[in-house]
Amino acid sequence: MIALPSPSPAGAARVLREVFGHIPAPFAFRLWDGREVRLGSDQPVCTAVIKTPGVFLRLIRHPSPYTFAEAYVESAIELEGDLFAAMDVANAVEEIRLSPLRKLRLLLSLWRRSP
Repeated sequence: MIALPSPSPAGAARVLREVFGHIPAPFAFRLWDGREVRLGSDQPVCTAVIKTPGVFLRLIRHPSPYTFAEAYVESAIELEGDLFAAMDVANAVEEIRLSPLRKLRLLLSLWRRSP
């Protein structure tokens, strides 16, 4: 497997907003550099703390409740806040469908240089 360079936190934030920004429940991600990416208009009900760029890539390649649960059990992410309210977020994540082409476009955008 080819090792990819780590995505920048700014690129990761952009991709997170694109993939998860339509979910109605307010929640947030905190990236490995401490940057918080808030989604929704209200105070987040929970925050998913992504510890490494590699974990971020895994979550984007397969955005599903199963991938998040697996990362949580492995301590690759932490969940802060109301975990019962987070179930609404998990239900919304379950509805996300990314075509292989869209996934590729999102992943490639992480390493594209800005003009």
